[in-house]
Amino acid sequence: MNLKSRITDYIESQYGVGEEHPWEKYPEFSVFRHLDNHKWFALIMEVRRDVLALAGEGKVDVINLKIDDPVYRDVILQDEGIMPGYHMNKEHWITVLLDGTVPEKQIRLLLDISFQTTSSRHRKIKERPAKEWLVPANPAYYDILHAFDNKKEIEWKQGAGIQVGDTVYLYVGAPVSAVLFRCRVTQTDIPYDYQDKNLTIRALMKIRLQKKYTGDEFPFRVLKDEYGVNAIRGPRGVPHSLSWALNGKTD
Repeated sequence: MNLKSRITDYIESQYGVGEEHPWEKYPEFSVFRHLDNHKWFALIMEVRRDVLALAGEGKVDVINLKIDDPVYRDVILQDEGIMPGYHMNKEHWITVLLDGTVPEKQIRLLLDISFQTTSSRHRKIKERPAKEWLVPANPAYYDILHAFDNKKEIEWKQGAGIQVGDTVYLYVGAPVSAVLFRCRVTQTDIPYDYQDKNLTIRALMKIRLQKKYTGDEFPFRVLKDEYGVNAIRGPRGVPHSLSWALNGKTD
């Protein structure tokens, strides 16, 4: 069974949604939509390689998915095999190759995000899949280097969009300039009101330590040169390749 068929089967089994073929001229195109609000969340097409600026001749199977988060979309567009949406709104949709360039696991994750993004408001609140975030920590304002010395869970400034179950990688700023901690978000929306000339905090979250890294494993130089992370000024998504490295995976 090829990747296109496996992804189609995944959609049908995961969401209980069958494919539709709305265009008589393009019977091989498959649309997948929600049963309640009838919005599309995936479109599988066969497209000429040249119109996607790909090398080689012939056609390639692709899937269009909706990603509304602009920061996360910019991150994943750096991955090979993922590009702005073909024949869709490029500010909200992406096109993903179904030729093996993009790992099947990542395609399923992006499908889950697209499904959640296009869900009805009630379902969206309930079913948003867990995300991974790079979050900056300034040692000049907080002794983050020793924050987990005597406890596994601390309170931290909550970033927009972060929810319980998400993974947070704390990037410690200069002079360390490296990712040092992986944490799981265990609680959000803790009321807090603080403001000075350098910092404003309106809510806290609780994060639980899962893993520590040494300063030479993921310094900023590696994040930039190997994973395309050029700045970490606020919470941002984690590129797929960096996520695998942070989790000790090699493929």
